Amino acid sequence: MAGICASGAQATDATRWKAEASRVTIVRDDWGIAHIHGKTDADAVFGMIYAQCEDDFNRVETNYLTSLGRRAEAEGEPAIWQDLRQRLFIDPEDLKRDYASSPDWLRKLMDAWADGINYYLARHPETKPKVLTRFEPWMALSFTEGSIGGDIERVDLKRLQAFYDTQGTHATGAAASNWESRPHAALPWMEPKPSSSNGIAIAPSNTANHHALLLINPHTWFFFRSELQVSSDEGLNAYGAVTWGQFFVYQGFNDRVGWMHTSSNVDAVDEYLESIVRDKGTLRYRYGSETKPFTNKQITIRYKTPEGMKSRTFTAMYSLHGPVVAQEADRFVTIQLMNIPIPALEQSYLRTKARNYAEYKKTMELQANSSNNTVFADADGDIAYWQGNFIPKRDTRFDYTKPVDGSNPATNWQGLMSVDELPHLLNPKVGYLFNVNDSPWNGAGPDSLHKADFPAYVEEGIETPRGVHAMLLLAPDGKPRRDWTLETLRAAAYDSYIPWFARTVPALVKAYDDLPPADQRKATLAEQVKLLRKWDARWGVDSVETALGMFWGTELLKTVARPAHESKVPSEEWIVTRVAPDDLLNALVTASNQLISDFGTWRTPWGQINRFQRLTDDLAPKFTDAGASIPIPFVPGGYGSLAAFVGRAYPGTKRWYGNYGNSFVAVVEFGDKVSARAVTAGGESGNTQSRNFNDEAERYASGNLRDVYFYPDQLKGHTKRTYHPGD
Repeated sequence: MAGICASGAQATDATRWKAEASRVTIVRDDWGIAHIHGKTDADAVFGMIYAQCEDDFNRVETNYLTSLGRRAEAEGEPAIWQDLRQRLFIDPEDLKRDYASSPDWLRKLMDAWADGINYYLARHPETKPKVLTRFEPWMALSFTEGSIGGDIERVDLKRLQAFYDTQGTHATGAAASNWESRPHAALPWMEPKPSSSNGIAIAPSNTANHHALLLINPHTWFFFRSELQVSSDEGLNAYGAVTWGQFFVYQGFNDRVGWMHTSSNVDAVDEYLESIVRDKGTLRYRYGSETKPFTNKQITIRYKTPEGMKSRTFTAMYSLHGPVVAQEADRFVTIQLMNIPIPALEQSYLRTKARNYAEYKKTMELQANSSNNTVFADADGDIAYWQGNFIPKRDTRFDYTKPVDGSNPATNWQGLMSVDELPHLLNPKVGYLFNVNDSPWNGAGPDSLHKADFPAYVEEGIETPRGVHAMLLLAPDGKPRRDWTLETLRAAAYDSYIPWFARTVPALVKAYDDLPPADQRKATLAEQVKLLRKWDARWGVDSVETALGMFWGTELLKTVARPAHESKVPSEEWIVTRVAPDDLLNALVTASNQLISDFGTWRTPWGQINRFQRLTDDLAPKFTDAGASIPIPFVPGGYGSLAAFVGRAYPGTKRWYGNYGNSFVAVVEFGDKVSARAVTAGGESGNTQSRNFNDEAERYASGNLRDVYFYPDQLKGHTKRTYHPGD
């Protein structure tokens, strides 16, 4: 690698970087996974981010272009609105002040984080950043929570653009006179993201070895996180999934404690309708018996064009609730959400060093994790569940699932629920608990939380087919299973049962049986129904039933998903109770014809359709039927499969390729020593020439998890390279 050419301040940087690198050792195992050790936590962070940059700098930089609101500088004008949305909440000057006021220990970690990235760039001149040629420590505060979609994404970009697409001068002058005449942005119904994750904790009372077990199974976009281990002489020793560019293990474990985050249905984000008053050419908003002026802030977004960099400046408007993000009829819509970067980064890091339940709970008291539930297990045998962590208290007279009246002070947040007030379970007698992005009211069998004990805003979801599936596995015949092992937990994570079809296919069969003999569909669908009638509702690569069922279900959901979602009725229940028999049958006709058109016969095994393919490391992957791919047996989590793979046909393809679902899977056993097995989608490296680019694909498809090398002696015979950053 090239050396570091430096003078002045750069020479000081170079000297510091080399000293930090000398205190860090990186071991790459035979799967390319980095095991980083530093003398101090800061040294470990330096090595941790350096290793991530080695694996996929593009994803590291892209995450910070997103979090800093600078994607348009790389992608051009279409990204302006995403950047503006981010910059409504993330102000670099605020973050610099936050950095300066952060605890000393946290500043040291942020300093080391920036040094690690900058040292990587200095040592790898062949790596060409799109925008960020130098990282500053304060930038780490822009990206403090590693979930797949942050709260900011609740702001709809089309509505945001409809409001601000007049050069952002709404507050005064000409804009103040024309805002009423601008087209009102519609409130589009948005198809829910295919988000889903699985967390299961099993107490020692229910395990063969009398050790607590934990399933860590986030469902995200593939290649969304790195898998690594980071340790120091100061007590850090964490393993798991790290969202690219961050310096904490987001979902994982240390030798004593494990944590899994599932996306929460807690209402932690609220919209307010602000009543507008015109006062001498200035717009104000009503609040109680008075009016208040909007706070205005100039936000300049730079964007790339063929002629060079250009910029647009917007005048962002804020009420006491938050920024204006849309207009609805004659009122402005503002949004309030968690925006406390220092506690958020503290909590994300400190929980990785917790040694037991009490220490982990103490990190929860920072109350800076707004979008996740937590499933917990530890070596003391404790298992626990928290429903959310940042839950604003509200007046329950109002429906916060819709925008509320911002002029009424009674709609304001009234502080936060304390950690002890949060919906929480500790060591339920039943010996297990789980969350799969569903409501928590069945998460521990008879010991579950009770909906009536909490305000409605702590849970907006419903029971899902995956929830039904988890209950069947954890308590067959209603009685808790007591013989769990690491292997049986792994097998459960890949159990092939699909509850959605177990519920809906009988309705289809009955509709067929009730057809009069003269109906043409009686003959057309005879073989399909004969096959589905005997189906055990289990997926498999050789299963024609799975393929037929998936095409049928996909066709039905085109019309069912929206009304079922809006009515908070499970889609399978909607189909059984509200879809006409003719529609069930016609959907099967359409599905059969589509299979014949795409594959020559409706008798096509699922594995010939549903494929995993990784040809490039593009952020938006490209798929082709002409390229190598492997069959995937499992299906989207929305149908109740715990192992999730969301595939579809892409332009130019007939086969379905997945880009979302199981991304990292780990099963962990806590005892005198921690033992774990895991798999990452595809492989650890983003380099298409690396042996670790796609070396885990077959294991991923089959659920054949590999051993995790947590302790140094486990790395013996499995080490491919040991080095210091920069070697």
